[in-house]
Amino acid sequence: MDLKINYQYTYFIHPFVIKDGKYQKYILKMLRDKNCKLKIFEKEKDLRMYKYFLPKTREFLFSSFGFGNSKLKKLEELPIETRAAILSKYPCNIFEYTVKKDIQGKIDDKKGIFFNITKIEVICFYTGISFLVIKTNVEDYYNFSNILNFNYKFRDINQDISSLENYDNIRLQTGNFSDIETFKEFIRNITGSNIEAMKLDIDSEKFLTYSYVCVDQEAWNETNEFESIKHNFIKYANILPADNSREIKEEKIITFSKWKYVKLALSKLGVTLFSSSKDMNNYTILPEEYENQYLYTYILNLYKKIYLKKLQFKFKDPKQVKNTRKEFIDFTKNLWIQEITEDEIGTALNHIMQDVLELEKIYGETKNKYDILYKELNIENNRKSTIVITLILVASLIFNVLNFIALIK
Repeated sequence: MDLKINYQYTYFIHPFVIKDGKYQKYILKMLRDKNCKLKIFEKEKDLRMYKYFLPKTREFLFSSFGFGNSKLKKLEELPIETRAAILSKYPCNIFEYTVKKDIQGKIDDKKGIFFNITKIEVICFYTGISFLVIKTNVEDYYNFSNILNFNYKFRDINQDISSLENYDNIRLQTGNFSDIETFKEFIRNITGSNIEAMKLDIDSEKFLTYSYVCVDQEAWNETNEFESIKHNFIKYANILPADNSREIKEEKIITFSKWKYVKLALSKLGVTLFSSSKDMNNYTILPEEYENQYLYTYILNLYKKIYLKKLQFKFKDPKQVKNTRKEFIDFTKNLWIQEITEDEIGTALNHIMQDVLELEKIYGETKNKYDILYKELNIENNRKSTIVITLILVASLIFNVLNFIALIK
């Protein structure tokens, strides 16, 4: 019997990289797009976000918290090119893509799984590392199998082969996007070429999945324990279809929970939260926290991983070594060693995300490259200094000899 669902949404996250030197131009493009607007965070409106993140992280992710009405008004009065130049200096800019009305879609004519795209954000970091974030809701989400199949298929929509052999003949059909190719063109228009992402070995064909589901309390309560529906959770966590019958390796995911009726799963595929309506918090407060505080915590950790990869790539270019060394030091001081929150659950979740994304390992590899290059640079500098000193001594010796010869004459 299929699980009944009370509440559900899924964010699909697409990392992309803007070429060095083109970031300001990209910000200008977003400002000129009538469908986009800069997302402004305000202390009163976004109080939970403000209180969750510590000041340095808050300043890094959400510079607009410090804008104020007068500063924002002055910014909006400036020429668009000047605005782009100013915004490109901030560590992070977030744009909201205005959806005139929910973008409706249908997956598979036979099964009729309808979905809405209810929010689109473009998160741009000054280093060029950016994220396209798409929020979806399955309309007929009462059956858990619909959610499994939707998440499984939609994350692959950006693949070149997605318009050919689709899982179970699933096809994207929307009012705004006539077919998959139209939707993929929309993505390409925002993300541009994937060349820079390929350089950093980023998979640009599969979305990362960040999903929330609250199952009906009849399936999970005091008498019906989690073990009876655990197989559903494992499929959900591994982004697998409903009819998957192959053996699933649970060790590929890390589970986490600080609540009685909540299971969080983290893997390299993304983050999924599985909960029961037995606890009212799971369909009132927690969904909002999960798609704000915890989502941006995940985005920040993804950013760190990709930025470290970018630094490793730049270390390979002898011409960029000096600047890259400075960037690595700045990253370490201003971001790497900083705690992002004092929230107990947020702190624990942040550390697990770092483990899953192997940030310590990647940071260690980057630091090794830094140390080697630093030693080589010191050796080279010492060698040059030795040569200069030797030349000075030789010149001094010759000068003294000439003076001596002149004296004895």
